[in-house]
Amino acid sequence: MLRRLTLRDFVIVTALEVDLHKGFTALTGETGAGKSILIDALQLALGSRGDAGVVREGCARADITAEFEPHPGLATRLAPWLEEAGFDAGESGTLLLRRVVDAQGKSRAWVNGSTATVAQLRELGEQLVDIHGQHAWQSLTRADSVRNLVDAQAGVNHTALHSAWVARRDAQRRLDEARGRQADLESERERLQWQIGELDKLNPLAGEWDEINAEHQRLSHGQAILDGARQALDMVSEDDSSAEALTSRAIDALEPVAEVEPSLANALEVLRSVQAQLQDAAHSLNSALRHTELDPDRLQELDQRMSTWMSLARRFRRPAEELPDLLGAWKQELAELDAATDLAALEQAADAAHQAWLKVAKDVSRQRAQAAPQLARMVTEAIQDLGMSGGRFEVALVKQDEPQSYGLESVEFLVAGHAGSTPRPLGKVASGGELSRLALAIAVTTAQQADEAEQAGTLIFDEIDSGVGGAVADTVGRLMQKLGHERQVLAVTHLAQVAACAHQHLVVSKSLQDGQTVSDIRPVADEARVHELARMLGGAVSDTSRAHAQAMLDHARQADVAQTKAASAPRRRGKEAA
Repeated sequence: MLRRLTLRDFVIVTALEVDLHKGFTALTGETGAGKSILIDALQLALGSRGDAGVVREGCARADITAEFEPHPGLATRLAPWLEEAGFDAGESGTLLLRRVVDAQGKSRAWVNGSTATVAQLRELGEQLVDIHGQHAWQSLTRADSVRNLVDAQAGVNHTALHSAWVARRDAQRRLDEARGRQADLESERERLQWQIGELDKLNPLAGEWDEINAEHQRLSHGQAILDGARQALDMVSEDDSSAEALTSRAIDALEPVAEVEPSLANALEVLRSVQAQLQDAAHSLNSALRHTELDPDRLQELDQRMSTWMSLARRFRRPAEELPDLLGAWKQELAELDAATDLAALEQAADAAHQAWLKVAKDVSRQRAQAAPQLARMVTEAIQDLGMSGGRFEVALVKQDEPQSYGLESVEFLVAGHAGSTPRPLGKVASGGELSRLALAIAVTTAQQADEAEQAGTLIFDEIDSGVGGAVADTVGRLMQKLGHERQVLAVTHLAQVAACAHQHLVVSKSLQDGQTVSDIRPVADEARVHELARMLGGAVSDTSRAHAQAMLDHARQADVAQTKAASAPRRRGKEAA
């Protein structure tokens, strides 16, 4: 449930903190007082679009904070989402959603003190609050909204249906493209086969180009390598005048006197080090002479391979070292073309995808067929007391000629406004008032039937009762009061009959302060509430209107007590049976 809503510098609100209770809360006030400001602020905190226009004139930013205490089922469902998004769930389970919009229209958001995106606020808000606006009836004439409403009652898994549809669509698209491009694909296939054949003759291997280049360099300079190594070896160690021989003589000359003259010891040590390095060099030169061979046949073979390699690189306009990767890419492309030209395989894949989608779609149809009559019966019952006595509400499932992304059938609401008439499409026969009442009946009915773990904890009606009055208004109030025993309900209303049924009553007022219009919200009870209800009844507040308002309150409280007893009776019987 929504525990607290805090506003600062929002539209015409300077600073406001509203504590909300369980049950049914009515929000009332004179026309133009800004009754919907509270709802607008909450929607902003829940991720709706915000711009600089929400910032109170002359202020730097608007700041909205909404504090929620989810019911146990909802808290359990939200825990994995919060963990995955990196938000602290907190020991108490309280959720703190904050949104700040500055005077330039820039927005920032937080969840439990951690930075969040507006999209994350919106996703979280959809789980916490269910809002029905004063134009909710308009959605009853839109095919997608009607279908989604029935599917929600049926428990349809839209993710599975959508995934199956996408797989079916993509498989069919590949088949259609292959059929239309057979000639082009075959020509492309022949071109690739010729190119691959040319490269397959060479069979270039990964890293081979660098290896044969290095080997070619060694073989083509083999004689020069041998001559240079032989000459260097003679100078290092093979001759009496070689560097190693001369170094050895120098060491022999210094050794007898180094003990007498300590300053020569360092020179002697350097010479011994040079002697060791010369011996290492001689060993390396000998090794080079042993392993360097003149192989003219191998050199000719490398010349031919490198010439072919370079010729193909020029023909296909690629660097020589890229030919192995090019061959692999062409083979992969040919495999894909072979698959694309294999119509039998594509037809089989398309049929398999269609059958998989059809199985999911039939399951969805079965769920809709079960939910439709149940929803129709419950809404029909609800509208009997909403000024449509004898009326009938039906949910029609209309088979489609072609498969659709949403399944095998469309969904349409039908209504008969009075007994004896044939139900017809809702948008063609229902008046504006009837549409509003139907929207209210559907909202209340679906809210009552929703599973606790799946439903939002807070249900908001923003002037959804417009266009009704009299006995119907009494029924609307009792419906919201009854719903308040199961969920937190917040209703913006202009009907005294509805407000009288509320468990909490908030009044919106506006005044002029320092030349600026400001809005305020305060809870009312006792005499103040009676006065507000009397004002809502119309005309000047008089003893008669106050008495009428008090009578409405007394009647609503009696009805609330009766509903509480009726709701607790099954629980008592369950405990006694246990």
